[in-house]
Amino acid sequence: MLKIKPINDLTHPELSNLKRSFFEQANGPLDGMWHFGFAPMSAHFGFYFEDELEGFCCVNSESYLIQFYLSPKSKIHGPDLFKLISQGNSSVIGGIKGAFVSTAEIQYLNLCLDNGISYQVNALMYRQEVKEVFETELEMQLADTSELPRFVSFAATNIGAPEAWLNDYYGNLIARNELFGYWLDGELVATGECRLFDEIQTQYADLGMIVGQSHRGKGLATQVLKCLTNMALDKGLTCICSTEAGNLAAQKAISNAGLSASHRIVQFEF
Repeated sequence: MLKIKPINDLTHPELSNLKRSFFEQANGPLDGMWHFGFAPMSAHFGFYFEDELEGFCCVNSESYLIQFYLSPKSKIHGPDLFKLISQGNSSVIGGIKGAFVSTAEIQYLNLCLDNGISYQVNALMYRQEVKEVFETELEMQLADTSELPRFVSFAATNIGAPEAWLNDYYGNLIARNELFGYWLDGELVATGECRLFDEIQTQYADLGMIVGQSHRGKGLATQVLKCLTNMALDKGLTCICSTEAGNLAAQKAISNAGLSASHRIVQFEF
């Protein structure tokens, strides 16, 4: 008999094994920010059959699914379960507005296509196809703890992210030596992230960057990304990154840095 229960311990071995299988079934690398940034902050629910955990989903604070996985060996009928959840008929999960899914997650994507009433591309997912060392005179400096307030203020000003979240996010990146800054006459004008994976997708480096509003349109974004790709290449890693579907300037910079848009993140409404 199917039971849906909240999962509070995200380090539980059974959940960890299912998460690993979730990544292994994908047709390409999945976005690091979505799956290692947003997913851990979301509510998790387990799908149990005769008290065995056979799948899971997670729902963000805006009532959108951002992960859904059911083991191929599960006795639970996936399409019926997904329809139950997408129609808001699970008393445990509650109402669901829609879902975010990448085109690399075929099973999850197909379920969304079967149950969604509309969809739009939310973001483009890029992957480095050809590894090459770029010539760039740009020098990105590794961030240290004393600079955390300046990085937080810079990002809050230029992309509008909440400072409380940025403080934790950047603090973690600094501790992992994954946050870099480009300074000009003592002013922070661009940031770069070269995020590594601990257990899953360890062959990839997930890149991110922000250029100050007054310094955009000068090719700086491309130079930052080229610098980051060189860092990843030094570690023998393949670069991935993503950007919003409407951010044409970022898309151009990413392409100029040698990455190709291989997949999409799609937003569905139920």
